[in-house]
Amino acid sequence: MSKETEKQRWQRNFADLLQELRVAQTGVQILFAFLLTLPFSAGFGDTTQFQRDVYIVALLAAAGATAMIISPVAFHRALFRQGRKPEMVRFAHRMASGGLGFMLVAMVSSVLLITDFVLARPVAFLLSGVAGLWFLTFWVFLPFARRNWGEDDIDDEEDPSGLDRS
Repeated sequence: MSKETEKQRWQRNFADLLQELRVAQTGVQILFAFLLTLPFSAGFGDTTQFQRDVYIVALLAAAGATAMIISPVAFHRALFRQGRKPEMVRFAHRMASGGLGFMLVAMVSSVLLITDFVLARPVAFLLSGVAGLWFLTFWVFLPFARRNWGEDDIDDEEDPSGLDRS
């Protein structure tokens, strides 16, 4: 198997990031669309001031996530064909990370908004905290705990899949 050049690696990294952003973009756009329509629904007038405040946090966080997750497209357009792929990859990485942070806030705030509307507030806080920990587990704790998975297997010619068969 031949080694990729630095240029090929940057190109692959950028393509990988774009694929990741496509998944995140769909999720945040659906949430944002839901939040945009919520004030126009019949039951929204029955919300408390606390629920409206949580709604604003969720809406603004979803808007922030949308802006950050889509921003690599605008950055790519501005730098198209200038040979600045490493810069684009670093920028897209930062925007994806920030966008996921905003999406976390938007998701947990949305859970809090809905659960506070239909359940007692202490239960809503509990369920929202559990939801927040759930997202943090899969978006932060596990990825960072497993950052070095497979590094020992990179040069292992016997098992090119990188899977530990022991």
